[in-house]
Amino acid sequence: MTELIEARAFEELEALSRPAPSPPPADMVWIPGGVFQMGSDHHYPEERPARRVSVDGFWIDRAPITNREFRRFVEATGYVTFAEIAPDPDQYPGALPQMINPGSLVFSPPHHRLVDLKDWSQWWRFKFGASWRHPYGKDSPFRMLDDHPVVHVAWRDVVAYATWSGKELPTEAEWEFASRGGLDGAEFAWGNEFTPHRRHMANTWQGAFPTENTRADGYARTSPVTAFPPNGYGLYDMIGNVWEWTADWYSARPESANSSTCCPSTNPRGGREQDSYDACQPEIKIPRKVLKGGSHLCAPNYCRRYRPAARHPQPIDTSASHIGFRCILRVR
Repeated sequence: MTELIEARAFEELEALSRPAPSPPPADMVWIPGGVFQMGSDHHYPEERPARRVSVDGFWIDRAPITNREFRRFVEATGYVTFAEIAPDPDQYPGALPQMINPGSLVFSPPHHRLVDLKDWSQWWRFKFGASWRHPYGKDSPFRMLDDHPVVHVAWRDVVAYATWSGKELPTEAEWEFASRGGLDGAEFAWGNEFTPHRRHMANTWQGAFPTENTRADGYARTSPVTAFPPNGYGLYDMIGNVWEWTADWYSARPESANSSTCCPSTNPRGGREQDSYDACQPEIKIPRKVLKGGSHLCAPNYCRRYRPAARHPQPIDTSASHIGFRCILRVR
């Protein structure tokens, strides 16, 4: 056992000592790679078991992609996002004709206090005209949110942006390693205390979700991507503000959890696409990707997913007002 611990320590020190390739890409941070504890045994079932994982070094965007950055992409390419295109009725049999219009899911807090937390339809509304240009609906302003993370981006949108920029989407393991900021095994990206010295370290929900938000952190919805302190790697918003897409297909039991307990799984990937369908809705064959990081809607009484180990499935055809992304560059 002592030899195993010494070997792991050596691997981690060796990874940290690797120099970053040069020149550094603009607004990206070099993550040296290494061995870390992925997942958690103390929260949601889909995070279990905690296991040792190894990832190679990579560059990652310092912050989530902002509206300003996404607008440059759209202006350069003429790209139209998924939320701006009317759904194909053939792909959604049984849908009401009046619902076949462009739009996206927008968080809309209920006005009544008696809420069933198992029924998300009480606070999510499909709003026509909602898109990255109009995050709260067709008449909502946009320009004042240039430094906020872009939202209402579906899977095909983030892939299009990554391809245009010459980058890729991170795997779940790469994303979690980066989010920990070097604090292996810590509860949060900044340590084991949620609000150290009563300081809010991320944009999350304060109060009883979904009806009461005290805004103790200063924000009711998204915030500028550098509004909260960076983690140990200098990365902003790895926790809170918006969920972030990863490249991996979702499975209730992560693939890296199936590896040997004595040896770290190296650069693990998610499960198979066909296994990512929602088992609770077998008639719907829409694959799902892994989201990481939680959002401004994560609250202690509802969604304690403002942690590096947390994960959530997201259908590739669905965008929402609390989902964004960032990209990486792998060294070939």
